[in-house]
Amino acid sequence: MKNIFARNTTVLFQGDSITDCGRKREDSRSLGLGYPSIIARLYDALFPGHGVNFLNRGVSGDRSSELLRRYDADIAALKPSLISFLIGINDTWRRYDSNDPTSTEAFERNYRTILQNVKRDLPSARIVIIEPFLLNTMADKLSWREDLDPKIAVIRALAREFADVFIPMDGIFVSYVVSGKRDVDITADGVHPTLTGHALIAESWFKALGIL
Repeated sequence: MKNIFARNTTVLFQGDSITDCGRKREDSRSLGLGYPSIIARLYDALFPGHGVNFLNRGVSGDRSSELLRRYDADIAALKPSLISFLIGINDTWRRYDSNDPTSTEAFERNYRTILQNVKRDLPSARIVIIEPFLLNTMADKLSWREDLDPKIAVIRALAREFADVFIPMDGIFVSYVVSGKRDVDITADGVHPTLTGHALIAESWFKALGIL
C-alpha cells in the first residue's frame, strides 16, 4: 500500500450518473453511494489523517457536451490536483432513448476540449480516464455497441495523449465475467453498477494509481 497524495490534495471525480450515484447537491462534500464514496472510505481506512479532499461533481444524465458546459464551475474553479473522468455512456444512450445522437466526431471534440482546458488551466493536475462500459445484461442494449465502441476507441486515443492513468473498465469488467462473475452481478441494466460493480471500479482505480 502506498499513500500517493500529499496533505491538502483535492481529488475530483467527474462524470454522469455512475459517478453521481445519489450525491446530495446541497452538500458540496457529498460523495454519493458509488465508487467515489468507496474510494474515499477505503483511503480513510488505509491512511488515517491523510488530509486528502475528495470531491464528487458527477451529474446524472450528463453527456460530454454537458460536462464541457460546466467545466468552469465544476472543474477549473475547484483546482483539483487529480481529476478522475468517467463519461460517455449517455452520448450513446440518448441516441436510443431520445433519438438524439452524439456523433463520434462531436464526442471527440467535446472530450478533447475538456482535456485541453485542463492542461491549460491546471497544468500540474493529474488526469485519470476511466472508459465507459456496457455489459450483456439486457438484450435491448446489445445493439448499442455499434455506437459505443467507436467512442471507447476515441477515449483510448485521448488517454494516450492526455492521461496520466487510464483504466480500461469495459475490458476489466469483461475479464471479471470471463473469470466467473455474472454480468448481472456487476450491473443489472448493463450500465449502472451494483454495489459489487462500484467496488470493482474502486479496486481498479486503486490498482491503476499504484495505491494497492
